[in-house]
Amino acid sequence: MGKAKYGVLLLNLGTPDSPETSDVRKYLREFLMDRRVIDIPAINRFFLINLIIAPFRAPKSAKIYKELWTKEGSPLKTTSIKVEKLLQDSLGVDYQVVLGMRYQNPSIEVALKKLENVGLEKIIIIPLYPQYASASTGSSHEEVMRIIKNWEIIPELRFLSEYSGNEQVVNIFAKLGRKYMAERKYDHFLFSYHGLPERQILKGSCNNYCKLSTCCNSFNQYNRFCYRAQCFNTSRLLAKALNLSEKEYTVSFQSRLGKTPWIKPYTDNTIKDLVKDGKLNVLCFSPSFVADCLETTIEIGEEYKELFEKEGGKHWQLVESLNTDPEWIDCLATMVKN
Repeated sequence: MGKAKYGVLLLNLGTPDSPETSDVRKYLREFLMDRRVIDIPAINRFFLINLIIAPFRAPKSAKIYKELWTKEGSPLKTTSIKVEKLLQDSLGVDYQVVLGMRYQNPSIEVALKKLENVGLEKIIIIPLYPQYASASTGSSHEEVMRIIKNWEIIPELRFLSEYSGNEQVVNIFAKLGRKYMAERKYDHFLFSYHGLPERQILKGSCNNYCKLSTCCNSFNQYNRFCYRAQCFNTSRLLAKALNLSEKEYTVSFQSRLGKTPWIKPYTDNTIKDLVKDGKLNVLCFSPSFVADCLETTIEIGEEYKELFEKEGGKHWQLVESLNTDPEWIDCLATMVKN
C-alpha cells in the first residue's frame, strides 16, 4: 500500500457490533444522539434518547437484528467490507481504499488513520448512500472534517455528496428488477426510500424552494440537495429505464419515528391503498440503499410483505440492493477516477 497516490474513503452508516441488547443500545445511543439525526435541542435529545428511546427500543431492535444476523455478522457491515476489497482490487496499487462507518465499527477515525501520513496526493470520500441527506451524508462528511482538521498535512479532499441520478446506478437497479419482471407480470412498482422528518427537508431548502409538494416534480439547482427531490428524480430515471408509465409506479417513504410529520407518502399507507386499488402483485425497489440491511431485508422484505398479504395482496417481491454486483464495483471505480 506504500505506493498509493490516492486514498478512497467509503462511508456507510453503521451497525451494532452484535445483535445483543447491550450492543444495540450502544449503537442506538450513538446514532440517535447525532444532532443531524434528531435535530432538537441537545438537552432534550439527551433525555429522549437515554431515558425513553434507547432503553425501550433496544430490546425490540435486538430481536430484529438477531433475525438479520448471519454467521459472518451484520449484512450491512460484511457487504461493505467485501465492497472495500473488491474496489481495492479494481483500482489497483495507485489507490488505498478504506471503509469507515459513521457509527460503531470500523469507525471513520480508524479508517482515516490508515490514510494519514502516507504521502497521499488526494483523498476521495464516497458515501454509500446515493441521495444526500443531512442526517446521513452530511453527518458523515462532518465527521470526516472533524478528524482531518487536526492533521498536520491535509491533502486535497474530494467529497462526493450525491449520485441520485447516476446512470450506472439506475441501470443496475433496473437490471436487478428485470430479473423478477421476466418471471411474472406485476400490477405495480413501488420505490420505497428511507424517510426523514419534514422539518429537515425545509431546514435545508434553498431560497425556500422546497414546499414538500410538486416542487419535486423537476430536478434543478434549487433542489439538487433536497433528499425528497433526489428520491423522486431517482424514481423517474428508474421508471424510464424500466419503461414504466407514471401510473405504473409510486414513490413512498418508510421508517418514520415519533409523532412529528415525516415526508410523505408513507410506505405502509401506500401499500394499503395499492391493495384497495386492485394492485395485488407488486415489485418493490429500495434505491436509497446500496447494501441490504435491516430496512430492506426485514422491513420491506418481511414486514411490508406481511402487511401487503394481510390487506389482501397476492405477491410481494423485494428487489435486492446493489451489494457486491460487479457492475456496482465498476461504477464505484468510475466515480473515483472521475
